[in-house]
Amino acid sequence: MSATHDTRIKRLDRLVAVLPAAGTGKEHCPDGQRLLAVLGEDYGTGDEKARRRTLQLDLKDLVEEGRIEAANPGGKPRHYRRAGADPEDAPLLWQYTLQQIQDLVADAVPNRQLNRVWERLLAEDMGPRLERDRLRIVPDTLRLQPVELDEAVLMAVITALANGLALEVRYRSAGKAPAPARLHPQALVQRGPIPYLLALKNHEEAPVRLYALHRMLRATALVKVSARQAEDFDLDAALTEGVIDFGQGDWIDLELRVRGYLTEVLTVCPLEPDQRWTDEPDGSDFDIRVWATLPSTGQLLRWLLGAGANVEVVAPLELRQTVAMQAAKVVGIYGTVPGAAVSGAAGVSEASEAKLHRS
Repeated sequence: MSATHDTRIKRLDRLVAVLPAAGTGKEHCPDGQRLLAVLGEDYGTGDEKARRRTLQLDLKDLVEEGRIEAANPGGKPRHYRRAGADPEDAPLLWQYTLQQIQDLVADAVPNRQLNRVWERLLAEDMGPRLERDRLRIVPDTLRLQPVELDEAVLMAVITALANGLALEVRYRSAGKAPAPARLHPQALVQRGPIPYLLALKNHEEAPVRLYALHRMLRATALVKVSARQAEDFDLDAALTEGVIDFGQGDWIDLELRVRGYLTEVLTVCPLEPDQRWTDEPDGSDFDIRVWATLPSTGQLLRWLLGAGANVEVVAPLELRQTVAMQAAKVVGIYGTVPGAAVSGAAGVSEASEAKLHRS
């Protein structure tokens, strides 16, 4: 037996060994690209097309021999598994999967970027994957229903933005009659339930304005008109500057007194990486005192107001006054509610609050 023939026999055995057992579902069976990643140098380190071609010949021969089969016959790309009963596991594939999970976790956990883990697990094609019936991301705030959009408008906006085209629209500004405009798309941003297009208007060089898609009564991508690009436009910079109310704002040294369900929340999920906290003295109405340096934004104010009586803003004074004024307006609306056992956030009873925030 020649060395070349012996090498191929070992390569074929190794290829069969990495495949999952017969009957394994297609979603858990590797395709050619993944097999090349798992088997590594078995298929050389040279030209990618040559490596793929060699693998396809091996797969074809193994299928004809009845040792393996396609889990999705006729599908593209094809996913493979062993054919017939085979008690052996697939140690190389298992080792490869474990390494992928380890790399994913090692990259995300130290930086508290768990959202990256969940996004990858839901969308991954070439690595470990969890279907939606096994993983769901649940928001910790009330989510409004998404705004209703005209399908043709949304298609036109995406077409224009993806192809660098101008957009002809009929737009209804708040409190004004609908009017035509030519927009030059720069970026698209989803803020809560509403998507917004950042664009230059007509012949304006600046500023980049914000256009809510649900206010577009009609939109047409102009296939022969290229969109003008705003000078030095940068989406991250625009967001930082607060173009859609989520800007950085001025940095403040925030000091809070905290109690109730938020005590545990803020001790395990800090407001920012360098947050500090300490227990309140005996006899205090609050549990802990928290210090954090972070930007003063609309998001922060809404979070503080949503926390109700579980948070007291100690500093800065201007923010304390703003929260106090908003709280006074709420009291002015509701006044004293007869029979209400008020404790915690905005009239929520302790029992109800515990149910809402139980972890």
